[in-house]
Amino acid sequence: MDVKSNPIATADQAAVERRAFEVLAHPLVKKTVADIRKAWPELVKPSVEMMKAFEWAFDEVVYAAVIWSLNTDKERPKVITITRLAHKLGDLVIPGSRWGIDNPDTVYRVIPISGDERYVISGKVAKGHRLTENYFSLWDTVMNSVAVLNGKDLVTDPDGNFTCTVDSDPANGRVNHIRSTPAAHEFYIRDVVLDWKNEMINELSIERLGQPPKKAPLSDDEQAELTASFLNRYYTSTARWNDQTLKKAVNGFDFTIDRDTDGAQRSQIYIMGHFKLADDEALVVNLRTGGAEYFIVPITNWWGTTNDVNRRTASMNKAQSVADKDGNYTFVISTRDLGVHNWVDPCDLHEGILTLRWAEFKNGIPGQDLGATSKVVKLADLKKELPEETKFVTADERNKQRTERAASYAWRLMDH
Repeated sequence: MDVKSNPIATADQAAVERRAFEVLAHPLVKKTVADIRKAWPELVKPSVEMMKAFEWAFDEVVYAAVIWSLNTDKERPKVITITRLAHKLGDLVIPGSRWGIDNPDTVYRVIPISGDERYVISGKVAKGHRLTENYFSLWDTVMNSVAVLNGKDLVTDPDGNFTCTVDSDPANGRVNHIRSTPAAHEFYIRDVVLDWKNEMINELSIERLGQPPKKAPLSDDEQAELTASFLNRYYTSTARWNDQTLKKAVNGFDFTIDRDTDGAQRSQIYIMGHFKLADDEALVVNLRTGGAEYFIVPITNWWGTTNDVNRRTASMNKAQSVADKDGNYTFVISTRDLGVHNWVDPCDLHEGILTLRWAEFKNGIPGQDLGATSKVVKLADLKKELPEETKFVTADERNKQRTERAASYAWRLMDH
């Protein structure tokens, strides 16, 4: 993929990422961060290993909360990417901002919206590779879906340009119209990149129509109060989401997330599980697609962030995986790499959370076979538990797999 620019790296994005450091320096935000740094582990009582992950994951969650809290002004809306890996903005090192059981395939962008206002979202679809999954979800204040526009239905001109109108009126013949309501609070836009080598996210911008803003921007103190509220919500929400699966039996998959509330995507099916393995054990996961065009098997830690996703196979999606003869997929999770191509690397952790995702079904209906089963086996017995046709890779081939993975992700970290 010949990338000349990064649709994430807008002037607004750069301004918000720089402004975040000023907000982090505010006394109230500093105190809130210190309080949560103590309270979160006390709340979830992590293992020693998960506590080690906390030392780096916590800083990402904090920065993520600041970034999102800086884009809430419905009279001055911006398109801001809220979940990124660490990157550089000129000479400035920007922390990662992963949070909320992030999907490594997804670029998450938010736009604040008021149901009383009128907006136009402008954008451009990359030529030749319309995304397998792309949704404009309009949420209320508690992340319940008010309206959803499927990116596959976007009407564009021959060059891929499009506009979406957003207001409380009926479409009345307007294409790409998203009807808001008094409950409308925010767009949560997911661009899901299945083929990292060849797909590109949409370009996006937002314009509020009508009279100039009536309210002044938030003062520094008001912004600090808002950011503090985001920080508190982030850690309590993550603990609540994870608790739903951590209470289930270990090394299994039997918790399905409600897809229309609490931030989940209506068009996706999510099944969660958690694993805990010894050095000499592996978790073998058999995934049945149910006819899904898209699926992913990602590992997150207890703090809601994925691990080393761009340099290691810490997640595997349909394009990155090799199918079994029967059309199902077999994955292996283990701290040791035994050369299975479909190895979901836990990045040296013996435990973690899996949030399996399936999406894009024919006629919108998943097949009855959709699901996943798992089995813990000893590494010495692993090959006997795998399909005969399982693809194995050499050490050199694994290094190539990782190198290509990092190269295909790199555009997301560019600052222009």
